[in-house]
Amino acid sequence: MSLCVRARTFFPNPFSRPFPSAKRSLILKPTRSFKPHSLNSFSSSSFSAKIMSSTQTIEHVVLFKVKDGTDPSKVNAMVSGLSGLISLDQVLHLTAGPLLRTRSSSLQFTHILHSRYSSKEDLSAYSQHPNHLSVVKESVLPIVEDIMAVDWVAEDLNGPLSPQPGSALRVTFLKLKENVDDGAKSEIVGVIKAIRDSFGQINQISVGENFSPARAKGYSIASLAVFPGLGDLEAVDSNQELVNLHKDKVRDRLESVVVVDYVVPTSQSASL
Repeated sequence: MSLCVRARTFFPNPFSRPFPSAKRSLILKPTRSFKPHSLNSFSSSSFSAKIMSSTQTIEHVVLFKVKDGTDPSKVNAMVSGLSGLISLDQVLHLTAGPLLRTRSSSLQFTHILHSRYSSKEDLSAYSQHPNHLSVVKESVLPIVEDIMAVDWVAEDLNGPLSPQPGSALRVTFLKLKENVDDGAKSEIVGVIKAIRDSFGQINQISVGENFSPARAKGYSIASLAVFPGLGDLEAVDSNQELVNLHKDKVRDRLESVVVVDYVVPTSQSASL
């Protein structure tokens, strides 16, 4: 199933808040007494209160390609620095770490950051925050040779705000052919949303059009599917007949596709 992929490194202006800030109070974040670097090791009960209560969620996915031969300690520092950004007030959810695999013939990546926000305004504030800028300057840019980032609005996203540790994520970026109109784009988004109904293994699916083109490399539609675990994701891949049925619905409108798989670490150390 290749039709599935928060990227904060691109931030359009001006930003408008899609719903009142009071909505944020409906989404509980960990108290600051927790260490941000150990967020992924929280128990299931720590995540149970973090259920989406608003009609829109801002998804931010950034893909990184670390330079070959980079000192592992520097890679660890990058992942640790990115993971620590969960402590920023604007961030509702954030996970970062090495990819399980990249399914793309033209673009290859090694690491991912996925985060969620209540509004485009919050994403912009995160992007411009001194802590974020410091991590990018000191830990990311010196060791990364390629970055791709996509942002989209997920409508009516149901379920936990933060995927459980051990969850498998499949993130998909679609680059459409030049002659694809808005109507066809809507159809493609609809096809992706319907995937969850066909594959019972999917806990949550998020899809939308990218609103930050600066570092998206021309990819305009993104999706992210959350599976309970890696075995569930692989079970979907094994059903090739059904997978191909969905692919065939959109294949003629696509120029290229980037698909990456990622397992949310059970502990922060597992992602380093």
